[in-house]
Amino acid sequence: MGGGFWTPDYSNDGKFIEAISYAITKGINVIDTAEMYGGGHTEELVGKAVSSFNRDDVFIITKVWSNHLKYDDVIKSAVNSAKRLNVKYIDLYLIHWPNPSVKLSETISAMEELVDKGIIRCIGVSNFDVELLKEAIATAKKYEIVADEIEYSIYNLSPERDLIPFAKKQGLEVIAYSPLGQGQIKAEDRLADIARKYGKSQAQVALAYVKKDAIPIPKSEDKKHIDEIAEVLKFDLTDDDIREIRRRFSS
Repeated sequence: MGGGFWTPDYSNDGKFIEAISYAITKGINVIDTAEMYGGGHTEELVGKAVSSFNRDDVFIITKVWSNHLKYDDVIKSAVNSAKRLNVKYIDLYLIHWPNPSVKLSETISAMEELVDKGIIRCIGVSNFDVELLKEAIATAKKYEIVADEIEYSIYNLSPERDLIPFAKKQGLEVIAYSPLGQGQIKAEDRLADIARKYGKSQAQVALAYVKKDAIPIPKSEDKKHIDEIAEVLKFDLTDDDIREIRRRFSS
């Protein structure tokens, strides 16, 4: 993630701002970040990148870290994230990771207050399994839980067993991080024939598989890779190929 991991890294700011801006021009308008990325600096980079675009043309997701889930901390975190992003509102605000030491009702109550104040527009969660997702849905009183961001790729098909079917039944969006298996796709050969059939790369086929049930959020600062990702928006796999990919990666 550009901008550092736990602490800020300013060494490649220009490169990351340019990459985000370029992705938006290619039609990739969902931007995922979090307050913990780069100690908040990644949000600053996103803010600089989106500042030259119409605010309504980008959808910004950010997340509150697990040690900020008490009521007042959630409010403070969201306000600070909006300031770093330099936006009047956050489109989707997620609980980054569950924290069993803080009641979910306290966190969601604060998030609903943030919607009332116009600081965020939608509420969601991340890394919640089915049971936690059920609890979150039941806990939300004023606004619906609209999304769960999870790890999902051809290398991790476990969400297809229960979480994705449950989310679909509830009308929730599934957002997939690490949709290329954290780089595993670079050494992959099991998709070569299917990729040739579509005239696409194996990475594009892997993303097309994920997008049938989720919104994949791959990360890249390379313009060629961004072009490759953008092309995935333009084609779909057949049902037969989806079944064949599932068979190959389930065994």
